[in-house]
Amino acid sequence: MREAAREALLHRPDVVVMDLRMPGMDGIAAIARLAAAGSACRVLALTTFDPDEYLFGALRAGAAGFLLKDGDPDVLVAAVRELHQGRGLIDPQVTGRLSSRFAAPSPRPATPELDLLTPREHHVLRLLARGLSNGEIAAACTIEEGTVKTHVNRILTKLGLRTRVHAAIHAHGHGLVTRDAP
Repeated sequence: MREAAREALLHRPDVVVMDLRMPGMDGIAAIARLAAAGSACRVLALTTFDPDEYLFGALRAGAAGFLLKDGDPDVLVAAVRELHQGRGLIDPQVTGRLSSRFAAPSPRPATPELDLLTPREHHVLRLLARGLSNGEIAAACTIEEGTVKTHVNRILTKLGLRTRVHAAIHAHGHGLVTRDAP
């Protein structure tokens, strides 16, 4: 893992597929090292095991996606493409646990960065956190899809986040989305 992190920092790929269980340095530590070094690459965490500590640890460390190795190879290819496009992807087998965990009561207090968002950006963030696509957000807000993309980019910048997945986690974690709220 040390070599993988070093090579990623040296060669600066757009996407890194990182196994979470390898000798030397675990994948979560390698992802954190890439994030701490300011690497712009998006990391897809890949593992055979799916306990929550791997899922949440990888996402907290900065992974933009999470897949189980036993999944369809086409999903892996699609995930790499999604990450390359700047989007995140979480294995459908674990999204329920992710949603439940971050929709649980006891959100963290709002951050000053949330105050930087416009009312429209707050609305877009809540819709994004509910899992809506850009097209669905555009329809819900009666705006163009390109405008949604602009709002999403501004949200990511203002909150200091890298992907839609991180924005959704942030929104759930700070109580912007609940199971009952639209």
